[in-house]
Amino acid sequence: MSESLTDPRQSPHGPGWVDELAARLLKTRWLMRMPIPLYRAGLGWIFGRRLVMIEHLGRVSREPRFVVVEVVEREPDAVRVASGFGVHAQWYRNLRANGVAYLSTGRARRVRAAVRLLDRPESEAVLARYATEHPAAWRHLHSAMDLAAGGDAHIPIVEFTRPGH
Repeated sequence: MSESLTDPRQSPHGPGWVDELAARLLKTRWLMRMPIPLYRAGLGWIFGRRLVMIEHLGRVSREPRFVVVEVVEREPDAVRVASGFGVHAQWYRNLRANGVAYLSTGRARRVRAAVRLLDRPESEAVLARYATEHPAAWRHLHSAMDLAAGGDAHIPIVEFTRPGH
């Protein structure tokens, strides 16, 4: 991604207190897991279309695991999400290992999805579109993810589609 100060994805002032707070919150496991019981109880609709719960299988245990993440891009047959902690996020590693995913978003519950891990240029293109559509959110999100990752975070995108598409 471009490092230009005129790039809408970058903050010319560096991280602020909001970004530092967001980075701390992103690392607070119990807080990040709070929406999961609501989704599992069928109440995911209260989060609208902005969030999605991903059910995936553990790489070793093969047990169901859950994560709720923000949707960065949505099309009629595709949902794209960002792995804010990069390729080291457990859910990302699980999807890379076995490609099993079920999505719950809005009123849709546990819908089987095909998984595609976008390469770096594809991920950057999706994030550039997100930055253009949500410049303030992107500035804070990107800065918080950089802080949480301990440096310049590569943010990979995962695309979910209907199986067979």
